[in-house]
Amino acid sequence: MLCVRKTSIGKIAIGGDEEHVTHLYLPKSTERIERFDGKETPVIREAFRQLELYLEGKLEEFSLPLLAEGTPFMKRVWSELVKVPYGTTTSYKELAEASGNPKAVRAVGTANAKNPIAIFIPCHRVINTGGKLGGYGGGLDLKKTLLELEARNRA
Repeated sequence: MLCVRKTSIGKIAIGGDEEHVTHLYLPKSTERIERFDGKETPVIREAFRQLELYLEGKLEEFSLPLLAEGTPFMKRVWSELVKVPYGTTTSYKELAEASGNPKAVRAVGTANAKNPIAIFIPCHRVINTGGKLGGYGGGLDLKKTLLELEARNRA
């Protein structure tokens, strides 16, 4: 199932099944998707509800059943990403170290780029060691918007 809704950051598509959220497409990607089936499972409906609360600054931690497909290393990176607290950032280097391979900085970048459930798996919280934003699938403007939202609403 793949459903789309307009949000404060643009059109977002969320995909999944009866039990899991498997994809979140940011606005630039959503615009390129040609077909949506429009059937919202309870899980997808809840994902949109939590996303809206997050974008309103009323939710700091998601509680959704996520199922991201990737290599074992990517899954380790993503499991470390969900531990990065709301309103904070980590570097690609720190994430490589936390994932068990300190020299895999580029592989961490690849894992972030292939993150199928952006925002829910918060790859926007990863920055370069020097403090620059680095890349983001939704564009640097969206990454900056999400980081500013979290900084502004951090409890």
